[in-house]
Amino acid sequence: MNRQDLKTKVAESTELSGADADRAIGAVLDAITEALVAGDKVSLPGFGIFETRERAARTGRNPQTGEALEIAASTAAAFKPAAELKRKLAK
Repeated sequence: MNRQDLKTKVAESTELSGADADRAIGAVLDAITEALVAGDKVSLPGFGIFETRERAARTGRNPQTGEALEIAASTAAAFKPAAELKRKLAK
């Protein structure tokens, strides 16, 4: 499912126009992004938790030359599904 498909589904289920549904989706995604950038978790009961995870610096290898190189520490977004979502996916 892409954003267009999601917009159509939201518009149908909420009786919003396509443009309003698209703005609503954008607002939700912006709010989640802002919270993650601020270092906060976003918990959606029954769906899951969006959070950030720190990745430590490490040594990697260039696959073409085999030369060792340092990979810098970074922060990554992560999603942990709720038990209810896991149960629905298992069916």
